[in-house]
Amino acid sequence: MRFIKWIAALILAILAALAVYSYDGLSHVDAEQLSVGAANYKVEILRDDWGVPHIIGERDVDTAFGLGFAHAEDDYETIQVSVAAARGVMSRYRGKEGAPIDVIVEIMDVWGRIDRDYETRVSPHTKDMSRAYAAGLNLYAARHPETTWAGLAPFTEQDVVAGFVMKTPFFYGFDGELSELFTGERKVELALDPDGGRDAFNMDKAAPFERGSNAFAVSAERSGDDITRLFINSHQPLNGPVAWYEAHTISGEGMNIQGGLFPGTPVILSGFNEHLGWANTVSAPDLTDTYRIIVNPDNADQYRLDGVWKDFTYRTAKLKVKLFGPFVFRTSRKIKVSDHGAVIDTSDGPIAVRFAGHDEVRQLDQYVALGRATNVEEFMAAMKIHALPSINYIYGDKDGNVGFIHNAQYPNRKAGWDYSGDLPGDRSDLIWTDYRPYSDTPMLFNPPSGFLYNANNTPVSATDGPGNLRFEDFPTEMVLQTNMSNRAMRILELTDGTSPIDREKLLAIKYDTGFAVGSIADEALKVVLAEKFDEGSVYAKALEHMRGWNMRLDVDSRRGALGGLTVLDFVTEQYTGNAPPTPRQAFISAVDYLMTHYGRYDPQWGDVNRLKRGDVNLPIDGGATTLRAVYPNGRRDDGQLHMTAGDSYIALIEWDEAGAISADVIHNFGSATLDETSPHHADQAPLFTGHKFRRALITEAEVRAAAAEAYRPGSRGASK
Repeated sequence: MRFIKWIAALILAILAALAVYSYDGLSHVDAEQLSVGAANYKVEILRDDWGVPHIIGERDVDTAFGLGFAHAEDDYETIQVSVAAARGVMSRYRGKEGAPIDVIVEIMDVWGRIDRDYETRVSPHTKDMSRAYAAGLNLYAARHPETTWAGLAPFTEQDVVAGFVMKTPFFYGFDGELSELFTGERKVELALDPDGGRDAFNMDKAAPFERGSNAFAVSAERSGDDITRLFINSHQPLNGPVAWYEAHTISGEGMNIQGGLFPGTPVILSGFNEHLGWANTVSAPDLTDTYRIIVNPDNADQYRLDGVWKDFTYRTAKLKVKLFGPFVFRTSRKIKVSDHGAVIDTSDGPIAVRFAGHDEVRQLDQYVALGRATNVEEFMAAMKIHALPSINYIYGDKDGNVGFIHNAQYPNRKAGWDYSGDLPGDRSDLIWTDYRPYSDTPMLFNPPSGFLYNANNTPVSATDGPGNLRFEDFPTEMVLQTNMSNRAMRILELTDGTSPIDREKLLAIKYDTGFAVGSIADEALKVVLAEKFDEGSVYAKALEHMRGWNMRLDVDSRRGALGGLTVLDFVTEQYTGNAPPTPRQAFISAVDYLMTHYGRYDPQWGDVNRLKRGDVNLPIDGGATTLRAVYPNGRRDDGQLHMTAGDSYIALIEWDEAGAISADVIHNFGSATLDETSPHHADQAPLFTGHKFRRALITEAEVRAAAAEAYRPGSRGASK
């Protein structure tokens, strides 16, 4: 009996020790303490009839403070997700599902860069803007402790900058490179010395990221009506940390800019002011290099470089993985680091990773400068800060200038090597330490055609007329993007280099729902139409019906549902990574799906393709990889495809011959991102699906005249 009691006591002691070890109670910071910073700012939030916030302050920093508070009112949960992810503490709140994000933050050395460079490299004004935005979040947290994640507040200025450090490399596909390394799904050969007499092998990768954005600029000469136009049409997820939120900030220091931003961002990322504007699209130059590391067989802590063994250094990702309540599982992952960068163990052995932006903390500096630019010279001065690792720019301004920039931090690589595969890790001359000068960046301004576009395609196709850039004008080691997306191909089908592109024509291009000749969809369709089925079968009848399809996904098309579902898996393979079935099987599956849910193979496309938000469920045209970009998250069991990404915040900006601005804008849902009880949760959806816009409010006088509500952060005022 004594032995049993002793064992029981030992077990209880062990459990108690484990409980003490795993306990990680998180508490809320006192509301008064969180509110202290708010006293430094004076700002007014005016919301229009659509609930869109217009932030008016005496200083730029006042608007950043107000923007933080207003955005938290509409999407606080997602902002907290963004902050927790950038801090590398997602596993504390989301359990094991959040652990990979925390490890990635350590692999990218996000906080190492913040610790080393924030104080010395980030400009004082940007620090002030970040501090002000964080103060806005903290004031909201003080007013709403019940929705604030325990232990997350206070938010800091470093949190804001860390979010940019973490996210910006993902826009050129760095997250995909990491995924390949971790999952082992790689088909990569080692690049050989170009002086060795043999060609290097190429990396067998999927085509570049097809989901991305459209952007257009039309000069006054090409428009036919003396109006310069810029069209902003980014394609993003409709919800989450990189979904667009619309806002407008006006300060007494001269800033007046509106457009889209992401949760955790104190400035507009893509938008316009009275003088100019810019649209962004995702680009895919090769900005990541991987190196095969040779480890010392006698000492696993060493690797070979230039004929000698060098010691690895180590960083440790310390994780607190949520179990239940306040209890966590404490673990850690050691990150091995060579001169090249972080080292990951893969099926090909240890691979080191070096990526554009790995040493950068000034991303927000550049965005702040862009928003304050008033002419093309100031805009280009902001671009020359050269802190953003990628992203295309399409530019337009009141002086009639239009431009395209294939922006990137292009690594200053050793010439002659093939950088599409793994590089030898034992040569220091292949480890680049800086970037090519900004003057090497591919860009094209005011081409003879007066029309510029980008649809996530190669930079050597940016206009429909003469003057395009040429690959031969750039060093091969820049590894420029080479693909033509369906959207880019379709733009060239709809333009001819000379005919006027007025407002009506530009809108027709943007809302086009077709697949181009020679596109992936077109090639899959050709195979299907050559198939044979038993005469009289539903498949034979459906195939005959589909022969008349014009390859458009218009909302009322009775062939679009069958055609769109048939090609869906082929056009989305590029971003899902899921291998499609054979064209024959895809067609059979489409027929079966429609017959099961509609009792016919020819329902209207709008019956199938839907935009849903709460109780709002609307038909929508377009589809995956079309200019009217509507991406579903797979086929649903109810027979519908629900849009989850693609067209989101859209803006058409126009400057007349005298330089006066007008703009039309629309959001896919509405300003109240998470509040299902708000009238602004989905109030813009009917306009969005109907190709309609809201007229943008530009001046402070226009904003005040149209304001439905005006208040100061923390004390929501009376309605107008």
